[in-house]
Amino acid sequence: MEIDGILQEGGAGQIELNLRHGDPVRLADEMFFFKRMIREAALRHNCYATFMAKPIEGEPGSAMHIHHSVVDLKTEQNIFSNPDGSETPEFLHFIGGMQRNLPAVVALLAPYVNSYRRYVPDFAAPINLEWGRDNRTTGLRVPVSEPAARRVENRLPGMDCNPYLGIAASLACGLVGLIEKTNPSDPFAGDAYKRPSGMPRGLGDALGLLDANPTIRAVLGEEFCRVYIAVKELEHNEFLQVISPWERQHLLLNV
Repeated sequence: MEIDGILQEGGAGQIELNLRHGDPVRLADEMFFFKRMIREAALRHNCYATFMAKPIEGEPGSAMHIHHSVVDLKTEQNIFSNPDGSETPEFLHFIGGMQRNLPAVVALLAPYVNSYRRYVPDFAAPINLEWGRDNRTTGLRVPVSEPAARRVENRLPGMDCNPYLGIAASLACGLVGLIEKTNPSDPFAGDAYKRPSGMPRGLGDALGLLDANPTIRAVLGEEFCRVYIAVKELEHNEFLQVISPWERQHLLLNV
């Protein structure tokens, strides 16, 4: 694994690790093995490593930010940049496709009921699909870079998502934007936490959005989406049967 950097993040015991860019399937393989390697290393030290999206109340959640660029196989050039270094229409169409279609794949990027506890303002996690240049309050961020490295950062996926499904779903949204030549909104320069939320508030809502988007289902595969929705609906229904300590504390003797 080619690791670009490791640093302490904002949460208690929270570590950020950056993998070098490359082929999406190879990167998903590396993510899969990395998570299991870290768990094994922790166990050898009588500790537990967790990749829950929101393991600790009042602390920042853990994300799996995905940086996307698209390289032409013939020219080996980034299609997001013109020869003069300016942005291409394809760059904006990719962003537009993500803005329009990401709500339908949030069920893949945030696959558990705990995943949605991460989407809260001012905890370094997005709550909407605004995009901005080097704006870490937006769901989609364009980092400062040289033209050859121009890319879009999807900040929605949680660290709990399946890397194969998360990367595929995120790419699918950009692909649809390229095919349909979808235009994005204007880039957002302020505090995006003050903007209305465009995110589903829970797993049940997210599954409904996936079921209602035939374009994304066709790209990801109808049979896969049908089975995924069925499995996750069973999981969500099981969760709804659980009475939490919060409910007992606030409601048991007060209603």
